Amino acid sequence: MNIVVRIPEQALELFDDSGRLLRRYEVATAANGAGEENGSYCTPRGRHVIRAKIGAGQPVNTVFARRRPSGEIYTPALGAQHPGRDWILTRILWLSGCEPGYNRLGTCDTMRRYIYIHGAPDERKLGVPQSHGCVNMTNVDLLELFELVPAGTTVDIVA
Repeated sequence: MNIVVRIPEQALELFDDSGRLLRRYEVATAANGAGEENGSYCTPRGRHVIRAKIGAGQPVNTVFARRRPSGEIYTPALGAQHPGRDWILTRILWLSGCEPGYNRLGTCDTMRRYIYIHGAPDERKLGVPQSHGCVNMTNVDLLELFELVPAGTTVDIVA
């Protein structure tokens, strides 16, 4: 399997091993656009792999902090209490860059930047760049994708 995230289209596509499109999801990538540097809050381009799958068995809308369940379940009321918080919900697919000097190692390391494919609040409109660098999905779509892909799946992010 292979995932392609298309930044201009704000779409994530899942392909089987023969290149046949299996699923297409609407996503939100970084409000700051594409870029690889640490601290840029941009979505990194290039070839990545899913380094780890985190959150199996957790309830929908589980809030994650540092890749661990925080004990909170997201609700719009909780969101209103913390309007600037970067909500990481339901599941995490942690990405690791594969291209040394571009998205791996040094000041451009995707994994050390904690770039994920993760769930977002249901009231957030996807299809427009608005994340802090990660690829945001609806929780329903993320649950489906999480079950379909193993760790080690390639993820190409293109601008």
